[in-house]
Amino acid sequence: MMNQIAYIDGQPHEIKAGETIYEFVTRQRGKDTIPVLCHEAALQAFGSCRICSVEVAHEDGGHRRVVASCHTPVSVGQQVFPNSPRVEKLRRNILELVVGSYPADQRQPAPGQRPTEFQRLLAKYDLLPSPEIGGQGTPIDTSHPYLRFDASQCIHCQRCIRACDEVQGRQVLAMHGRGWKSRVIRSLDTNFLDSECVSCGRCVQSCPTNALFDRYGAKTLQAERRVRTVCTYCGVGCNLEVLVNGGEIRAIEGADGAVNAGHTCVKGRYAFEYYRHPERLTSPLVRKDGVLQAVSWDEAFDYIAERLAAIKEADGPDAIAGISSARCTNEENYLMQKFLRVVIGTNNVDGCARVCHAPSAFGMQRTFGTGAATNSIDQIELADCLLVVGSNPTEAHPVTGAKLKQRAMQGVPFIVVDPRRTELARYASVHLQPRPGTNVPLVNLLLREVLDAGLIDEAFIDERTEGWREFRTHLESLDADEQARLCGVPRDLVKQAALLYGQAERAMAFHGLGVTEHYQGSRTVMLLAALALMTGNIGRPGVGINPLRGQNNVQGAADMGAQPNLGAGYLDFSDEKVREHYRGIYGREVPAQVGYKIPEMFGAARDGKLKALWVVGEDLLQTDPNSCEVRYSLSRLDFLVVQELFMSETAALAHVVLPASSHFEKNGTFTNGERRIQRVNRAVEPRTGTLPDGQIIARIMQRMGYPQADYDAPQLLAEIAQVVPFFAGVSWETLGENGKQWPVRPDGSDTQILHVESFPLGKARFIPVDFVETPELADGHVDYPYILTTGRLLEHYNCGTMTRRTPNAELVSRDVLLIHPDDAARHAIAQDDRVTVRSRRGETHLSAELSEQVQPGVLFTTFHFPEAAINHLTSGIFDQDAMTPEYKVVAVAIARAGE
Repeated sequence: MMNQIAYIDGQPHEIKAGETIYEFVTRQRGKDTIPVLCHEAALQAFGSCRICSVEVAHEDGGHRRVVASCHTPVSVGQQVFPNSPRVEKLRRNILELVVGSYPADQRQPAPGQRPTEFQRLLAKYDLLPSPEIGGQGTPIDTSHPYLRFDASQCIHCQRCIRACDEVQGRQVLAMHGRGWKSRVIRSLDTNFLDSECVSCGRCVQSCPTNALFDRYGAKTLQAERRVRTVCTYCGVGCNLEVLVNGGEIRAIEGADGAVNAGHTCVKGRYAFEYYRHPERLTSPLVRKDGVLQAVSWDEAFDYIAERLAAIKEADGPDAIAGISSARCTNEENYLMQKFLRVVIGTNNVDGCARVCHAPSAFGMQRTFGTGAATNSIDQIELADCLLVVGSNPTEAHPVTGAKLKQRAMQGVPFIVVDPRRTELARYASVHLQPRPGTNVPLVNLLLREVLDAGLIDEAFIDERTEGWREFRTHLESLDADEQARLCGVPRDLVKQAALLYGQAERAMAFHGLGVTEHYQGSRTVMLLAALALMTGNIGRPGVGINPLRGQNNVQGAADMGAQPNLGAGYLDFSDEKVREHYRGIYGREVPAQVGYKIPEMFGAARDGKLKALWVVGEDLLQTDPNSCEVRYSLSRLDFLVVQELFMSETAALAHVVLPASSHFEKNGTFTNGERRIQRVNRAVEPRTGTLPDGQIIARIMQRMGYPQADYDAPQLLAEIAQVVPFFAGVSWETLGENGKQWPVRPDGSDTQILHVESFPLGKARFIPVDFVETPELADGHVDYPYILTTGRLLEHYNCGTMTRRTPNAELVSRDVLLIHPDDAARHAIAQDDRVTVRSRRGETHLSAELSEQVQPGVLFTTFHFPEAAINHLTSGIFDQDAMTPEYKVVAVAIARAGE
């Protein structure tokens, strides 16, 4: 087929199907060729300002007419004149009309500032300040900790409104009034703080003037350096542009990357000031005479090396353990497991995946052969049905949550499974609201309804799976009505969901901690995998099973071997050939015995078997369940080392505290939830007195006699590529700005979709699962009649160590208890009353928030503030297979405080 051609100023250029004149011209000549005000590439074409107007004519060059290039399709043979005298005059006339009501003192940037888009246009068309014309300033809305609004600089382009609608999906901003009286309002004409704004800052980034700006002045900041890096909060892995002046971070903007296309949440864009908080640890501390005292790094390193060597000599290598961190880079996690396996000689290494997504890895490894997300997040756009189970992504994974919400708002069949009526549940086609702890009977019923409706893909099952006959027999043996009774969801509602999922050409499933942090978490993952297998929703675009990873590098920490049963690359070190592979690179033997998981470490410490523990970047007393038991376990250790940014509750118990650098202060890579390996680039020098986690580990390895080079991320990544098969083609230089999704082949090509032609197991497995009630509720919990479940808030990150030390604490400053109004009335509890919440293990006090997000009998809270001590309540019950704590089901009693 012949190329299709159009012309720019008489020069022929090939056109692409579906592109507009603006896209056609700027692709050839650059984005500055055609000026815009209301247009933004990430938003739908709007065509209101007409600044982008161009002249067009037919191929014969006849009559010319003026059109808005942003929404007019380019046609074959069309002549385009983007900057003719006629359109240049039109653009100037339009700008003169707009600037007539614009404050004269805002038409040029202040000294030392970057001009806004609007100011650049005014300069280009020589519309300089004039004392005779211009609008008057108006009071600026400064109510919000981050966002500011100056209505006098608003030019009514509506980019902010459309960004809020089309990207974030929040619909906070709107145009109110008509003609000259029209203006942008927040919610029902209130200020930013009182509006329903989620503080993502996308409106600020879209605004072409300074009508919308933030407390850091990111839009107009003249930065000395702009450093691209990756966010340190959730597993989405947003790309950030860090603006640096004078060696300090002054602002952050969303980078236009494959993951987030310039979008971020409030944490990624704004919650960065923790890195320079005065409470940062800046010196190693060693406990002397019962008190932590500042010492030099050399003294700390010598002391740690001597103590660990003595314990290893006296009690053996398995008396020592380490807990690595998803807050650290791949290279640092790799070094931590290497240190324990090669220098100490133990597999007693684990990470925070144990308390979140270990069941995802276990369940998917059992069914598929690998425990990672099967597809890419951008394929949400391709799915004909979306299923979100046990996840609240608009709070916990906000940029992915916004993408999911957009699809729901567009009318794509959308199923939410969650005990709470979350934000996404309000937009769902079907919301299944099970009793916490009953995911197995619910998913079994969903599978049964798909089977009964004849919506299985028999060809896929026959060719690519095994165990179907037994699995089908098990499903058919289940009493469907009994499954509905157990989970508390009407059967006809489950059938509706089954039909939506089963009838879709491409159904894509996501799950979160509401699946994994349960007694039967791993087995629920197996059933979700079975749902995808029986309908053929694996190995194609817009389908699959996709865990929404909780922390920024929880995927990478597991990939690097921060787990006790598998080495780096998920290789089984019980196999002599695997140990030989490791030995060839490490030059030392690797032990063959499976090590302790985190709960087993606590048990071994209580029993006197574990003598020393090194904890990197985890506040165990805040994040792990049954805090009193954890505290006792840690107190039984002979030697506890904690590596942290701040003096956490766990660090306060340590014999040695080591001050680590933040992610802004080091290089490395993170791997996000879609297996994307991305570069983390140092933006500023480490705080005085701190060291990167990797450098600390390397120095201890050196002190203990291993020839480990100092921490160098590119060099370590090269070593990882030799060790980890699915990193074979990864190098620092070739990762580029958008990273690569593993497996990365030796030629550097990466993988967007797993299991396209085959599974690592050969054939995927169907594994039947029977429901077993969690021991937490098995006795009927008469004395503790309510079920408490826990989760995150948008504004904070896990135990809030970092976000509580930023202005995010002004947005949310406490944990509260969500309680259904009927339950509140039963106990004479009113809004904001203090409530005593008591479990078998302890009690705490929270302020009540009456809400119909939860059903009667179910309570919800978060765990971001240490004073709430939520994990004093949680149990020592773990997932049957992966030993992940059951945070989502806690039997409690409640009463108004003081009664």
